[in-house]
Amino acid sequence: MKLSNINYRTLAIDLAKGFGIALLFSFFIYAEYYDLTNDLLNSITALFAFYFLLKAPSRVLVSAGGFIGLLWFYWIGYSFEYYNVGWMTPIITLFFVLLYALFFGAIAFSKNPLYRAGLLFGLSFVEPMDWNWLQMELPFINSLFGVEKWQYALVLLSLSLFIYLCSKNELKKFRFAALILLVGAIDFSTPQLSEPDLKIKLYASTILQEEKWVKKNRQQIIADNLQVITDAIREKYDLVVLPESTFPLFLNRNRHLTMMLKNYSRHIDIITGALYIENDLHYNVSYHFSKGEVRIAKKMVLVPFGEYIPLPSFIRSWVNTTFFDGASDFVTADKPTDFTVKGVKFRNAICYEATCEELYEGDPDYLIAISNNGWFHPSIEPTLQNLLMRFYAKKHQSIIYHSANMGGSGIIKADR
Repeated sequence: MKLSNINYRTLAIDLAKGFGIALLFSFFIYAEYYDLTNDLLNSITALFAFYFLLKAPSRVLVSAGGFIGLLWFYWIGYSFEYYNVGWMTPIITLFFVLLYALFFGAIAFSKNPLYRAGLLFGLSFVEPMDWNWLQMELPFINSLFGVEKWQYALVLLSLSLFIYLCSKNELKKFRFAALILLVGAIDFSTPQLSEPDLKIKLYASTILQEEKWVKKNRQQIIADNLQVITDAIREKYDLVVLPESTFPLFLNRNRHLTMMLKNYSRHIDIITGALYIENDLHYNVSYHFSKGEVRIAKKMVLVPFGEYIPLPSFIRSWVNTTFFDGASDFVTADKPTDFTVKGVKFRNAICYEATCEELYEGDPDYLIAISNNGWFHPSIEPTLQNLLMRFYAKKHQSIIYHSANMGGSGIIKADR
């Protein structure tokens, strides 16, 4: 098409409509970020977002997907600054814009709202590039509706039937009957699980990522961590949890610090993040110090493009060499690890793992999650992470104890 033939007014209108749909689809994230969450308002905006996705013209769907990718994931490229390739930040942002433009653009293969509903439901099983932070049911997490697949299916069926019946003159009078299906998607469940009889301290550190791995800062960071532990002992906590990599070193190579933590653990259980090296392989792990002993929990699910490259080996090697100074991918564990503190079992989760279905296998009652959100500060990332953990806590009736650096610490459960 020649540039002279482009109708810029129509293009601008389509982009504006797409942006409007993206705002509706993303409203719950920013409402949570600004502490303005309202279940009724979230319900209305989510319903209208899916209504317009089922009805909008193809070009609007593509632009809506692009804007959703931007509003949800503009922050991902921030981490590249710490690999000395900060120039890639806008490229990574553009990648996610294009990725989700194509992702939602898939709905445009049909104009029939019932077919589109089927496509939207199918997309809820798709994780492009192993990236699972766009859960299609997530806009309903702080709403009147549930987040189970069958409840999501009922919402799509109700809205698509409504649109379909509106398009048929002979059936138009029945259109509002389709909305009755929405009642079936309302969440009437009540959380059954209560918190364990343990006094747990969650450390919310505030160490900037650019300062965390500077060698001259290491001793002060270690001293601050040890002070948190000694304060927790004095305050008679049963367990203290420190964030991911809060000790910025290979802890198993530091015998003196390890012995100190073992001694502290005779008075309190300690779970903390640090690096671990074994047979020249690097691991991102949690250390559990208890009764003078230490146990290691290796990470099972890595962050795509952060801790591993989800591409064929020959391309992966080139990417690591070109953009990450030759660093190799982290190594993973084969299965989740559970820690036991005074008879209470906790599933261990390190950052991204706490937002992955694999970690919730067996519906664990309690999880200890540790994160370092300094990679993406300042942004909505801790808010989105918290909402995703609430999503899984609700689906699996779990309670999550989250200790994070630079935002996100707290107790996360289905009833908030």
